[in-house]
Amino acid sequence: MIRRRVLRPCGTRAEAAFSPCGAYRYALTLRWGAGPRLAWIMLNPSRADAARNDPTVERCERRARAMGYGAMRVVNLFAIRATRPADMKRAADPVGPGGDAALAAALRWADDAICGWGVHGAHRGRDREVRARLRRPLVLGLTAGGHPRHPLYVPYAAAPLPWLDAAARAA
Repeated sequence: MIRRRVLRPCGTRAEAAFSPCGAYRYALTLRWGAGPRLAWIMLNPSRADAARNDPTVERCERRARAMGYGAMRVVNLFAIRATRPADMKRAADPVGPGGDAALAAALRWADDAICGWGVHGAHRGRDREVRARLRRPLVLGLTAGGHPRHPLYVPYAAAPLPWLDAAARAA
């Protein structure tokens, strides 16, 4: 695994963990201060790395800071870097050789975990496999099909809820 560390403006320390070939990003960690740590579990990474955010990571960082966290780590159901879910679905091994280990490490590291993989998380049954590993998963809402809504498409006013509470409200 290759790690890249960067000090961003305003004292934010960033670290990204990639496969040696660069096709997989296993984790992206941002630390800006004291406080609890938040894991975001989403679908798959696109362009964000230690040096810069993409729109999704930018929104996640804003939410985490506003909620009082001092650090966040982004991991994904599928570690293959792709900007479109269709590209991710075409990959022979979308999870990647280090995907499960990165997810397990993030869950040990974090105080809380917010799921936000959307409907495409059902690919290969990965959503059910990962959800079974989660102790107290939070969501920002659920899709009509019961999948955790992606944070890019949820207003900032939406507060995280325990997944079971969100499911009960939707019923």
